[in-house]
Amino acid sequence: MFSIEHEFDATVITLVDEGAAPLQEDVVINGFAECVTVEQYDPRTDTVQKVTLSPEQLRDLAAALDLPEGVYQLRQSSEPD
Repeated sequence: MFSIEHEFDATVITLVDEGAAPLQEDVVINGFAECVTVEQYDPRTDTVQKVTLSPEQLRDLAAALDLPEGVYQLRQSSEPD
């Protein structure tokens, strides 16, 4: 299950684990114009862990989900003349 909220400066997506127990903590994704943050509460340390991705890293991650093992570099295609 997930929710999407549009706030003033970000789009916030919350992923709720509905899998088999033990369940993982919610994952909160904040999409800003200049970056995307992924946050998850860590009960072992009682802190929120945060990872910040640039738009380019997010693009690469999305592409990597559908590719086989290997090393890749995405390039913008040139417009036809």
